[in-house]
Amino acid sequence: MINLLQIKWSPNEVLFQIGSFGLHYYSLMFVIAFSIGYKIVEKYFVEENVSKNYLEPLFVYMVFSTLLGARLGEVFFYSWDYYQNHFLEILLPIRENINGSILGFIKGYEFTGFRGLASHGAAIGIITGIIIFQLKNKLKSTLWIFDRLTVPVTLGGVFIRLGNFINSEIVGKYTGSDFGVVFENRGEILPRHPAQLYESIGYFFLFLFLRKIYSKIYHIPGYLLGVFLSGIFSIRFLVEFVKESQGGFELYMPILSTGQWLSIPLIISGLFIIYKARLNKSIQ
Repeated sequence: MINLLQIKWSPNEVLFQIGSFGLHYYSLMFVIAFSIGYKIVEKYFVEENVSKNYLEPLFVYMVFSTLLGARLGEVFFYSWDYYQNHFLEILLPIRENINGSILGFIKGYEFTGFRGLASHGAAIGIITGIIIFQLKNKLKSTLWIFDRLTVPVTLGGVFIRLGNFINSEIVGKYTGSDFGVVFENRGEILPRHPAQLYESIGYFFLFLFLRKIYSKIYHIPGYLLGVFLSGIFSIRFLVEFVKESQGGFELYMPILSTGQWLSIPLIISGLFIIYKARLNKSIQ
């Protein structure tokens, strides 16, 4: 009997392999996300007659601040117990393996790619990176930049969660029924909630919403940023209820997960930014 409510999931996570080095689909999702994001922001620059000379430096800041913030977020929010004894692995795409070797150069390590990344860390990294960019380049205002990044960053979240699904990581809890996804690459036989897909779908609808309201409110500084922060982290907060624990400081505050605790201040910040944006609009 075919069970249409259950998916047995065991994809090859690597697009191609050369020795111990391989290009993972997860990395490809990042490339797609940044590429499409670049084109979206370029379109906004053209529409608003902003010099493209700012575009490539902004893109470089975005890439590095996103990856660095996401990596450090994973290290300090979720996995410090491990990384405090593996400093070399924090900023390098490798993991200790006594039988491993990276292209014959680094013995005792295998190439893994940056699979340990945290979205809350990415948010902090992006905010920090854009502030530094603005201090050096003086492009309109910091809020102006943030507002125009909301749409591509939300779409980027869609692709990143698809990458997590392909990697069979950040999985949901067991459903306790025939419904769900069996992550066979994890050696499992029981179905789980596809939490990565729930989150990806939620981000996609938020992306569509931001695209729809963009032309109506892009001239109100901070409004799009507020909708983005409150929206994307509300989605994250809700999905956490069916997501398997990823560890972190929820061990000391077990009422909510680490992801939920980290989402709350960002949701509140987003609502406050919306309030301030509406207040400033009414004063004008």
